[in-house]
Amino acid sequence: MATESAEKADGGLVFHPMDQFIVKPLFGDAGTVGMFTITNVTLWLFLAIVAVVLLMVLGTSKRAIVPSRSQSVAELAYGFVYKMVEDVAGKDGLKYFPYIMTLFMFIVFANFLGLLPMSFTTTSHFAVTVVLAMAVFLTVTILGFVKNGAGFLGLFWVSSAPLALRPILAIIELISYFVRPVSHSIRLAGNVMAGHAVIKVFAGFAAIAAISPISILAITAMYGLEVLVAFIQAYVFTILTCVYLKDALHPSH
Repeated sequence: MATESAEKADGGLVFHPMDQFIVKPLFGDAGTVGMFTITNVTLWLFLAIVAVVLLMVLGTSKRAIVPSRSQSVAELAYGFVYKMVEDVAGKDGLKYFPYIMTLFMFIVFANFLGLLPMSFTTTSHFAVTVVLAMAVFLTVTILGFVKNGAGFLGLFWVSSAPLALRPILAIIELISYFVRPVSHSIRLAGNVMAGHAVIKVFAGFAAIAAISPISILAITAMYGLEVLVAFIQAYVFTILTCVYLKDALHPSH
């Protein structure tokens, strides 16, 4: 997270918990951010990719019978996501396992790297999570039509419902389908952003001697919760991707 942004003004403390989410260029004019500007977001996205490569490629390169710590973690992650895809999307979904595994590992590392002091949480930005969510949405939609043709539209037709209700339910299903990337992206970014902002607020109150011990305890508790949220949000994003994949492979109600 970014350095503490609190200052004395009019005899009181002014907190700026949202300053940690400001996109800043690493080089050049601090106020200019263009399409190709290298920013703090760029840096920490790159570091998340590097961390995934180090664990999944270099950490498993020896393939020892008695695994090292990095190999054990990589194997646990592999088995965890593989089982998730198989259970939710079925055997047919396993061919798309590499894409889902990549999503999970990237989000996990981006979330955890954002918990380091002086770091930047890339998954707190909707620009990042919307791209991830739209990639999933477009992938499963295209896959649904490629695999099923017009039969993919059966996803919106609830055949088990009374005939009179089916057109209404079809409209509801269609709206909910196109809302998927919105909820998919907001859930991840919103939860990550909220937790980091609360930690910043408590950190600001830590400067007040009277409530400093309480504030420190609150920061510790919130940080522990954020560690849990970092994993849970990656899991939720991934399992929803598996659900959407299942709908694309088997669209009929």
